[in-house]
Amino acid sequence: MNVVETIAGVRELVRAERRRGKSIGLVPTMGYLHEGHLSLIRRARTECDFVVVSVFVNPLQFGPQEDYNTYPRDLNRDARLAAEAGAAVIFHPAPAEMYPEGFQTHVEVERLSQGLCGAFRPGHFRGVATVVTKLFNIVTPDRAYFGEKDAQQLALIQRMVRDLNLDVEIVPLPIVRESDGLALSSRNTYLSPAERRAATVLYRALLRGRDLIAAGERDGRRVGEAVRGTLQAEPLVSRIDYVAVVDPETLAEKAALSGRVMLAVAAYIGKVRLIDNIRVVVD
Repeated sequence: MNVVETIAGVRELVRAERRRGKSIGLVPTMGYLHEGHLSLIRRARTECDFVVVSVFVNPLQFGPQEDYNTYPRDLNRDARLAAEAGAAVIFHPAPAEMYPEGFQTHVEVERLSQGLCGAFRPGHFRGVATVVTKLFNIVTPDRAYFGEKDAQQLALIQRMVRDLNLDVEIVPLPIVRESDGLALSSRNTYLSPAERRAATVLYRALLRGRDLIAAGERDGRRVGEAVRGTLQAEPLVSRIDYVAVVDPETLAEKAALSGRVMLAVAAYIGKVRLIDNIRVVVD
């Protein structure tokens, strides 16, 4: 696996492939790859000739009390898994390569960054929008691949691409789950065995909401209350940041349910903050 640490180096590789008439796919990650990431890489390889995987733990999207320094990292493992999934190169820049001394330009998607996770992680989505814009400008991909687990991030990036007329197709892929329903996340490694068992409550709570809708409930408030009640019944849930019933594109709250609906939660299992969501089409 070719691991490139400089912007100039990855640009040179991409330009060479473009001269050969090849299409370029990008899978942005913070590393410590799991099956969710690998599903993105495999899809990218089926649609693109040359797949770049970025592995960059972005300091701009971490708050002062968050886990930037302890976020799991294993580049050798990532390189092996990415190669097996079909990636051609890993772009692994240092923070100083992406944000050299004097850096002072940021990208912000205003409204979509305010609610849900944005209400609890100030500045997080400005960091996301800034690094993704830089990656798009560096790699110039034809397509970029994102998972639906980070639903607010996905909606924000899709909006940013439209608003700024960026010449890239955003390809979303469904959440990949463990056999018991837990959404895959690099932060799952922080969970103790007991917390890991308890963490399935996020998905079970979302399924409770989905089942209510399937049974005919159309009041978004009642669906949200049922989801929250399921979370609160789990003793190892130490905090609930939000339970939301929203439009998956605009993230606006949906009081009367119809059309496309997303149920989204963020909760702490012990000290570990996890997010999850499911999408429902309401007839």
